[in-house]
Amino acid sequence: MKAYKTGFAVILAVLLISAPAAAAVADRIVAVVNGEVITLSELHRAFAPYAAHIEANYKGPDKEAFLKQNQAAFLQRMIDQMLIEQEAKKPGAGIAAVKDEEVMAVVKDMLAKNRLTMQAYLKKLAEEGNTLESSKQEIRGQMLRMRLLRREVQSRILVTDEEIGEYYDKHREDYEGREAVHIRQIFLPVPEGADSGARDRVRAEANQLRERILKGERFEVMAARYSRGPAAAEGGDIGFVERGVMMPEVEKAAFSLPVGEVSEVLETEAGFLLLVVVDKKGAGLKPLPVVRDEIKAKIEDEKVNKKYDEWMAELRKKSFIDIRL
Repeated sequence: MKAYKTGFAVILAVLLISAPAAAAVADRIVAVVNGEVITLSELHRAFAPYAAHIEANYKGPDKEAFLKQNQAAFLQRMIDQMLIEQEAKKPGAGIAAVKDEEVMAVVKDMLAKNRLTMQAYLKKLAEEGNTLESSKQEIRGQMLRMRLLRREVQSRILVTDEEIGEYYDKHREDYEGREAVHIRQIFLPVPEGADSGARDRVRAEANQLRERILKGERFEVMAARYSRGPAAAEGGDIGFVERGVMMPEVEKAAFSLPVGEVSEVLETEAGFLLLVVVDKKGAGLKPLPVVRDEIKAKIEDEKVNKKYDEWMAELRKKSFIDIRL
């Protein structure tokens, strides 16, 4: 099952994949899961977007074999989803029924995120041979599965301070900060193909701006007015930049400048730059309190993956599954 192993957030996202309604035409069965069936038409329709993506983008050998391999993995995912939903619906499972208003809240949230009107969504469903009611039924099943997964997997995960500390000690190199400078810039581009005379005129303009700044005009005002580079509207503020990101000649000037001092005019192939350093921060190890939540999330993901695999393996073991693909 390694082909579709994911973290819990991605597991939930997978469960939110809308499976189109089964075709009306009778079709052969490709899987039986505790008495429920999955037909070939259901598999084909659910897998169709992935197949189209593979057809358009796969450049490796034997595309047909690659498609079959991915289709088989997708069928296993459908089986797992069915198993989870069956488990959630069992008497005594303790999973609360999903109310209609909860389902509609999910629909409305989805419409808002995708900037769709209800009318456009209904049209899209109709084009897919689906209806709002069948879509709501699928969402209701998804929500049941998610509730069960949260109870059986996520809620049983505990990360201790000792584990966080041990992870931090073992992965210190991952939390080494890099030296960085917070800079503002004024960039005056040289038109492509310009002759030396045109380049000299841009250089002269940059020097004039520098003189005005040195005489007291504010750098950010000049940047907003004259710069034609990134973040001009924000006074040329491009924030903190780490070593190894800028062009060598620009980086050398930026890291050697004292805070608040304006650079000389810097020439690059694309044009001329003026810099001012707003702040600096040195390299060093990020303290544990700063990265604690990040480390905790990583450990939780690892534990959830392991717990999910174990729980699903046990669920498959006690179920009747007959794959006929």
